[in-house]
Amino acid sequence: MSQFIDDIDQRTRMVGQNRMELLLFHLGGDQVFGINVFKVREVIARPQLRQLPGSSPIVCGIATIRKQTVAIINLARAIDFPACSIDQSPGAKVIVTEFNRSVQGFWVAGVDRIVNVNWDAVKPPPRGTGHESYLVAVTEIDKRLVEIIDVERVFAQINPLRSEISSELQHQGESQDGPRRVLVVDDSMVARKQIERSVQELGFEVETHSDGRAALEYLESLVTNGGLEDLALVISDIEMPRMDGYTLTRHIREHPQLKGLGVVLHSSLSGQFNSELVQRAGANDFLPKFDPNELATVVLKHCRRS
Repeated sequence: MSQFIDDIDQRTRMVGQNRMELLLFHLGGDQVFGINVFKVREVIARPQLRQLPGSSPIVCGIATIRKQTVAIINLARAIDFPACSIDQSPGAKVIVTEFNRSVQGFWVAGVDRIVNVNWDAVKPPPRGTGHESYLVAVTEIDKRLVEIIDVERVFAQINPLRSEISSELQHQGESQDGPRRVLVVDDSMVARKQIERSVQELGFEVETHSDGRAALEYLESLVTNGGLEDLALVISDIEMPRMDGYTLTRHIREHPQLKGLGVVLHSSLSGQFNSELVQRAGANDFLPKFDPNELATVVLKHCRRS
């Protein structure tokens, strides 16, 4: 499976063109799942596991991968997917991922292939119960529904991220003059809530949307109906269905009434290509997510420009 992630730098050329690549996999049964290739370090055979006393029931154990201790998560169990045991699957693999400044592995029943899709074809997930609450988006490949997992929500089960900011930053935010509303755009419910809580602790009101197109429509409504003067900043994820953060930023910069808005892009993905494309798209800043004090500092920095 190493060929799946060879020449990963070449794949970055799609980012900023409203395109993405998905690694398709199975958890047992016929349903196809997907994960953004940029979150994937490698795909490996089942490693030897060591049990970790007191660990979460979704953690199969820990493994040493390239001299690093990595938690291996049973993804089917983590999202409450009613599938056969992956322990009994002859094609079981571990998808080693890196996001939110952490490396973890997801044990899956089998890995299929990589597909190239346009974000326009990636839709918000249906609302329901069970494993659907762990979906960040859905798309259709070869006339089959592909469910894209919100891996940040899965990881939060074993490593909840704090959203509290320091009292000093909180005081600075509450005493700051100017517009008091921030637009937060993120397809991950967990990430959206974390950012929202941190920004609210600064004393700002928060408007949230789950994709770039919905956010752009909201901004255009402010231009038409009034209220744009109350908006201090846009904080947007990069990888989102329907319209990614780079494309949203370019639309903002090309709009006569919106082009002066401060835009901060953030991503759970690492890599220099993010910073370079942030500058090219016209954003004011980039943050790897998620550290509440770093986020608060950047928010205060750019809101002071308002």
